[in-house]
Amino acid sequence: MELPDPVRQRLGNFSRTVFSDSSRTGPEYSEGPDNEMVSSLALQMSLYFNTYFFPLWWVSCIMMLYIKYSVLPDYYKFIVITVIILITLIEAIRLYLGYMGNLQEKVPELAGFWLLSLLLQLPLILFLLLNEGLINLPLEKAIHIIFTIFLTFQVVAAFLTLKKMVNQLAVRFHLQDFDRLSANRGDVGRMRSSIEEI
Repeated sequence: MELPDPVRQRLGNFSRTVFSDSSRTGPEYSEGPDNEMVSSLALQMSLYFNTYFFPLWWVSCIMMLYIKYSVLPDYYKFIVITVIILITLIEAIRLYLGYMGNLQEKVPELAGFWLLSLLLQLPLILFLLLNEGLINLPLEKAIHIIFTIFLTFQVVAAFLTLKKMVNQLAVRFHLQDFDRLSANRGDVGRMRSSIEEI
């Protein structure tokens, strides 16, 4: 299952704009071979552990909500249930995009992962952690802090990985463009020599 083409194009354009190194004027040949892997081991390990931590976080949140449900005001009951449902849905999509983007070096998927982490998951978990009106229990604080640490690390690691991936794609593009130009010049040279022979 892949992202639809319009979404992929928009995320690709966004990632080229944000993560490309504009100070570079051309390809750098000292970065290594053309087929160098740029996926991040640290990000992948974080995603792996996050996959196992999330069910624990979810069960703990549901248990703590059950315990304190009767003392919460009505509007906080609605808000907390909505936030937990949103976090659950977003987390499934986010982890899938993170795995696909990092392991298969797909820039749009990894950019989607980064945006979901930074713009949706992190504010939602910080709301659950820092809002005093939610009457956070000690277990809740602990699991929210761990989840926040996961998210913060993943945002930073995904940003650095995206920057590296986009720069490598730019190098590949410049090298392919250079090879095409070299091949075209060779064809023109051969045509000139054959015309001179005639």
